[in-house]
Amino acid sequence: MTKADIVNEISRKTGIDKSTVLTTVEAFMDTVKESLTTNEENVYLRGFGSFILKKRAQKTARNISKNTTIIIEEHNIPAFKPAKVFVDAVKK
Repeated sequence: MTKADIVNEISRKTGIDKSTVLTTVEAFMDTVKESLTTNEENVYLRGFGSFILKKRAQKTARNISKNTTIIIEEHNIPAFKPAKVFVDAVKK
């Protein structure tokens, strides 16, 4: 399902025009991105899941073609953790 499919489905179910729904969906995604990147705050949506930051530890990697080692610094990556209710619904 794409963003356009989501917008069409929400518009069909609610009766709100597609441009308003698209603006709302994009504002939601921007808010989640801003919260994770700028504020480093997790986003919790009860009954759906959480958008969280996971910390990756520093590690040593190898460049096989040049036969050298490089250090990959500690960094954060975004992740999604579904709620238990959501996981249970998908399992059925």
